[in-house]
Formats: sequence, structure tokens, C-alpha cells
Amino acid sequence: MRASEAGRPDAVLADPKAVELLEAIDFPFEERFGSARMAQWQALRARTFDDEVRRFLAAHPDGTVVALGEGLETQFWRVDNGRAGWLTVDLPEILAIRAEQLPGDERLRTLACSALDDAWMDEVDVAQGLLITAQGLLMYFEPEQVHGLIERIRRRFPEAELVFDAIPRWLAERSQKGQLKGPAGYEPPPWLWGIDKQERLRMGARRLRPARGRGVAGAVLLPQLLYVLAI
Repeated sequence: MRASEAGRPDAVLADPKAVELLEAIDFPFEERFGSARMAQWQALRARTFDDEVRRFLAAHPDGTVVALGEGLETQFWRVDNGRAGWLTVDLPEILAIRAEQLPGDERLRTLACSALDDAWMDEVDVAQGLLITAQGLLMYFEPEQVHGLIERIRRRFPEAELVFDAIPRWLAERSQKGQLKGPAGYEPPPWLWGIDKQERLRMGARRLRPARGRGVAGAVLLPQLLYVLAI
């Protein structure tokens, strides 16, 4: 999605590394997942995360960013200021693919474990500031797992920031009923956790407004279907 959007002349996200990945990986993406008609939404989500990371690095140029469940996200190369530390936390098989397909950097570290495993917390340097991101991740966890993780982060890193996205509760419920098949018949794994206004307020999270995109889809639909929250 990010690569498809980045290839447009009027792209809402510049992501040359994603374009390189799409060209390098031999996989029938469109046949498996359908057309990239949702590309702008995915790119605007990534851009919203980028804006928060840049804001953090402007205040803490030598700080640390921890990216939970980063997959093949290429955010490091989009926002790197040449000084910050970066820790990617993901499962071993995912990190193996990252190592094959993406370049290394002395400030870019990886740790093979689940985001739910507190082992990654022992690898974090908070001296210069800490920002934790969870992009496209928490909706795949059970609600008690999400709230437990956030509570442990708050206790361990009281001065840190956590930025994550969440889907509306009604959309999670539809997903669990198998009602969200894609254009090629692709059915994503069920979303187990969704959020509503009451839960957001209980969590003490504030809602971030994604950047405006192209047309109606970029200006209206995305804010209705996607929440990006910071606590």
C-alpha cells in the first residue's frame, strides 16, 4: 500500500524504501491482496506516525524510538535525523526478512520477541527521551493484552510517549464475524480489539488528526475509520 501510494506523482507519502521493497520481493501482491485502492489511507496513517516521530525527535534529537511489531515498515529511513537510536521489536521470522531486504545502520537495533514480551523493555535507553510506536498492531491482540501492555509501559516508562492506532469497536466486531473480505477475496486476520470514545477517555489517550489527503477518501473517510492515539 505504501509503495503503491509513494509511486504516484501526487503521493501523500514519500517512501522510496517501500518502492524498492515492492520491486525486490518476488510475490504476487495484487493477486493475493487485491488492488491497492486503500493505499492512500495506509499512507496517511504512516504519515501521521511520521509526524509524531519527527515532533518527538525535534524535542529529543538523541532520543530512542521503539517500534513494536514493525514488520517491513520503512519509517526509520523516512524520519531519521542522523542521531536518534531505533529499536525494532518483532518476531524472529519477520526480522529475518528485514535483515535480508533492508539495510542496516549502527543506530538501528532489532530484538526478536513479541511486543507482549517485556524483554524489549530491558533493551531501552530512556536517558535522552523515549517514544514507543505500535502501528497496525494492537488490534490483533485481545483487549486484556492491549490494556495490560499499556499499563506495563506506563509503570516502566512514566515519562515516555506511546503512539498507536486503533480501529472502531464496531469494525472489530464485523471483522470477527468475517464480514470484511477484500476485493480479491482476501480476508485479514480478525481484529480482536476496537475502541470507542468511552474507552479512549478511560485510557487517557488523545486523538490525533491524520493529514488531509486527496478527494473525499482522503478528507472524510479516513478520520471516520482510523484512530491514531497518543498517551
